[in-house]
Amino acid sequence: MYARYALYVTPHGALADLGAAWLGWDVARGCAVPHPDVAGLNLAELTATPRKYGLHGTIKPPFVLAEGQSAEALKAEAQALCQTLPAVTLEGLELAALGRFLALVPVGDQSALAALAATVVQQLDPFRAPPTEAELARRRQANLTPEQDAHLLRWGYPYVMDQFRFHITLTGKMPKRQVATTQALIQPLFEPHIGKRFKIDSLTLAGQRADGMFEEIERYGLAG
Repeated sequence: MYARYALYVTPHGALADLGAAWLGWDVARGCAVPHPDVAGLNLAELTATPRKYGLHGTIKPPFVLAEGQSAEALKAEAQALCQTLPAVTLEGLELAALGRFLALVPVGDQSALAALAATVVQQLDPFRAPPTEAELARRRQANLTPEQDAHLLRWGYPYVMDQFRFHITLTGKMPKRQVATTQALIQPLFEPHIGKRFKIDSLTLAGQRADGMFEEIERYGLAG
């Protein structure tokens, strides 16, 4: 039994290996991984916030299982749903600053990915327990727009549906003055994965363990 569940895009292959080492956590194997040495950067500190999630792009944000639902039912429904959803190929990824943190973000048309995410959020919503008052208050500290607040109340998370922006987080927040310098130091490491077609052919059901870390439960192939 996990504290929370989520549906993620988790890369495989060379990008997964690089991301696991970069963050210090392999979400597929559920274990810590040594950081590479990157001159000028303290990776343990820089990646402390996103580490527990592993390298991922969120499709259905982490949620507590609703009363009366079971993990086995969630797995069965997620697998069945994925079998009906088409794979998505993005034109590529680029390294970008999103405010005060760095992430890999898609380039080009993202409508198919947005549609996939909206479907997963909607179809698996019966498995999600409603947010607590404390969680609502915490989320609202981010100065949500009216649309985001409405999504928070309806879907348990503000950045879904028309507010969805796919990204693969690489760092925690840092002082603004450090963002550009850090991006320049990171760019060569991720350059082999920049600008190449990125196929999303599966989704990963991940669970948050008692120690707070997320690990892969099952990976489900998408149609096509």
